[in-house]
Amino acid sequence: MPRLFGKKNKSSENLADGPQVGGDQSRPNDAEKNGGTNVNKQSTPEQPSPQSQPPRPKLVFHCQQAHGSPTGIISGFTNVKELYQKIADCYDIEVAEILFCTLNTHKIDMTRLLGGQIGLEDFIFAHIKGQPKEVDVTKSEDALGLTITDNGAGYAFIKRIKEGSVMDKVPLIAVGDHIEKIDGESLVGCRHFEVAKKLKEIPKGSTFTLRTVEPMKSGFSNIGPSQGKKGSASLGSGKQTLRLRSSGPATVEIPDDVVNVATDKINNLLESFMGINDTELAQTIWEIGSKADNPHDFAVGVDESDLQMFGFTDDFIFDMWGAISDAKSGRLNQVATDFNEQF
Repeated sequence: MPRLFGKKNKSSENLADGPQVGGDQSRPNDAEKNGGTNVNKQSTPEQPSPQSQPPRPKLVFHCQQAHGSPTGIISGFTNVKELYQKIADCYDIEVAEILFCTLNTHKIDMTRLLGGQIGLEDFIFAHIKGQPKEVDVTKSEDALGLTITDNGAGYAFIKRIKEGSVMDKVPLIAVGDHIEKIDGESLVGCRHFEVAKKLKEIPKGSTFTLRTVEPMKSGFSNIGPSQGKKGSASLGSGKQTLRLRSSGPATVEIPDDVVNVATDKINNLLESFMGINDTELAQTIWEIGSKADNPHDFAVGVDESDLQMFGFTDDFIFDMWGAISDAKSGRLNQVATDFNEQF
């Protein structure tokens, strides 16, 4: 089916020839072999130093394991995977044990998930693998009623369960559970949209086996961040945030209200149409749309980016452009949008 807005053909790029290799200027001549001095000899030029890596942000964050632990010091990371590795190193555990992180609360609060941004005053709580669970689920309706997100490091998990839905009636399954397997097929390493697609493709009326892993729980309900964190009178009070990207270095930014409202709206659309939640994806969509002047340019920008893997429909592209256009003109506000998960 042809794309409503059309695709722009990419022009081919000319590849530059590789560096020319000169003659060996350092080979000794006969005079040198005999112990003489060659006054015309050219010294071997120094090799250029390899391109330096972008400096890591010199920022320090405090961390605890959500079920209870001493406070750790985390620094020197530029993306989510590196952050998880730093936490694992701090507590001498395998990085695969970390399901997800929340900010400023040890509770399984999906509104506090660590995503693409961390406030410079935020306290990180790492939720560790707990009890595995396995249940048989009969897909009695077209939609299961799940919203899925992922931790950016290989684990997809349940962010929301729609009240009264199929999954709401399944015992044991809960918000925060990592979806590990469907019918014995491992989903470790899959992105949230891949897991959502597999669940959506399960035929209505069929029964499948779902294996999940819940976060480790503790009877300690009063654990919390140390009050001795220097430079912080209250958590999350700083306006500056550390922006984490899947590619490229992390940057310190001051949040823009228009950008925040736009990405929230785009994320709502992602949940409504695809059953996934991904703040970084929403921010990427906004960045492409903010540079476009019309829906055609926006569609072309999406097609020529990594977002083409999602296979967004023309209708969905148009809806996202509507949110972006409204944000640019100041017509969006913070009113919450109802979700209608489709898988």
